[in-house]
Amino acid sequence: MVEAVMLWNEPNNLSHWDFKVDPEWKMFADMVLAGSRAIRSINPKLKIVLGGISPIDPNYLKLLEGYGVMDAVDVVAVHGFPLDWNHWNINEWPKKLDEVRAVVRKPIWVSEAGASSFGAEEVQVFGMKRTAELLLPIVDRVHYYSLFDLPKTWTATTRHKEAEGSAYYRHYYMGLVREDNTPKLAAEEFVRGLGICQWFHYEDHRLDTGVEWLRKLGVKYLRSGLSWADSFRPNAEAWFDRQMSALREFETTMTLCFTPEHLGIVPHYTSPPKDPNTFAEFAAWAVGRYAPRENGDRRTAAPDGVAVGATE
Repeated sequence: MVEAVMLWNEPNNLSHWDFKVDPEWKMFADMVLAGSRAIRSINPKLKIVLGGISPIDPNYLKLLEGYGVMDAVDVVAVHGFPLDWNHWNINEWPKKLDEVRAVVRKPIWVSEAGASSFGAEEVQVFGMKRTAELLLPIVDRVHYYSLFDLPKTWTATTRHKEAEGSAYYRHYYMGLVREDNTPKLAAEEFVRGLGICQWFHYEDHRLDTGVEWLRKLGVKYLRSGLSWADSFRPNAEAWFDRQMSALREFETTMTLCFTPEHLGIVPHYTSPPKDPNTFAEFAAWAVGRYAPRENGDRRTAAPDGVAVGATE
């Protein structure tokens, strides 16, 4: 079942939000506020999570609070990868969360935390176990990133790609399971209580295998997502239905992100939308279809302007 909906992913990271176009994140705030209102109108009990921030930046959260964003969400999420990308020690995790608690009075979820096997699988095992030790006692959700390695033929979603050197290639080794579907040491020693964050791409061939692995690992909490941009692909609704049906046994955080090129101020998935209400319409459709209020009927019609109108 869908336990929460997350609005965007790493909005303070240029790889996911174009803050050259929106330098003060005012457009982002407007989009979140519109999305939150739309979601509340469909299912007022559903948890709304502010897209996980990376880097962990309390000043960014204070900025969003000034726009009213904190009043519109139920949970604040953060991401951290101190063994691979962040310039702080893994043992500083509690301190980083205290910095967030000092500026926001919302529950905190760690919606992505992990370690790559880029240098050695033993490092990944250490990172997973230490992350669990530090975080499971102090936050309600820890989504370990990720289940699968990124396939070598795919492009990692990051700012400067190969120009980042080894930092770029670490994206391909974050999984507990290799591309050939064999487990790494970390899968064999997976810590029960951790959730998983696994993105499934449009018509992802790994979906069914992913569900099998999640069951095998005893995962209860999952974070995945629906791409707003993908909603304009052929047969998008059929794919979304298949994905969400396959994941229904897990308590899933459904992330909504990525701007369709034709709806952005600039034609790119990181762009703020020209009209924040277009994102709100997609959010309303997704929540109505996959997380409707318990005593309501399942919505089957998309709001005007959303390409994934129902066909059932």
